[in-house]
Amino acid sequence: MIEIKNLCKSFGAKQVLKNISSVFENGKTNLIIGQSGSGKTVLMNCLVGLLEPTTGEVLYDDRNFVSMSKKERTLLRREMGMIFQGAALFDSMTVMENVMFPLDMFSPGTLRDRRKRALFCLDRVNLIDAIDKYPGEISGGMQKRVAIARAIAMNPQYLFCDEPNSGLDPKTSLVIDKLIHEITQEFNTTTIINTHDMNSVMGIGEHILFIHQGRNEWEGTKEQVLTAGNEQLNSFIFASDLFRKVKNAELNNAQESK
Repeated sequence: MIEIKNLCKSFGAKQVLKNISSVFENGKTNLIIGQSGSGKTVLMNCLVGLLEPTTGEVLYDDRNFVSMSKKERTLLRREMGMIFQGAALFDSMTVMENVMFPLDMFSPGTLRDRRKRALFCLDRVNLIDAIDKYPGEISGGMQKRVAIARAIAMNPQYLFCDEPNSGLDPKTSLVIDKLIHEITQEFNTTTIINTHDMNSVMGIGEHILFIHQGRNEWEGTKEQVLTAGNEQLNSFIFASDLFRKVKNAELNNAQESK
């Protein structure tokens, strides 16, 4: 579980995050949504330590990340997995070598053990047949699956996903969402996803945090989104064709049942 308490972040006189508090539970897909410039990327960067909060706390199972020493942070980061927006694979390495990279860097296991773990992760994302290929030889969706395999190689307790569906077609995006959700439940990870993909919100949004102008504007589940009644949230989500269609269908069904 990750808990943030009264988190604020300023750049000079500009306050980007304004007193945000929330709890991200393990075993759930926790989504952070919001318009561009709302502060969701800054929030993610504060969670993983790429940015220092101005004030507030970030608690990893009651361990305050903000007040940790450099050594303590290094140890905690080994419990984190990260899926970057552009997959961020090493072009000069094969699929297998990309997944092996964090294991070679941080795992105390033997080469045989490390390879066995990498093969397990690649099998989990259905990429065993691609282990000798290079990133440039596989599709964007396959690259994202390699990134997922690499992110879970160290068996992380915390998984961070930054726009995991960016640049993917709708069908492939659904595959990636399903895979992240399954892995979250299977390994009981605390998964946090930055996204603007409304299909992801409706598909795997077990806990949704909506950020508006740096504030925690709304929280809830995918089942509660359509009836939230929050003006800012409605303005954001109903800009999507999917949500307009779903809402109109609900209204039509309600009228027909009268």
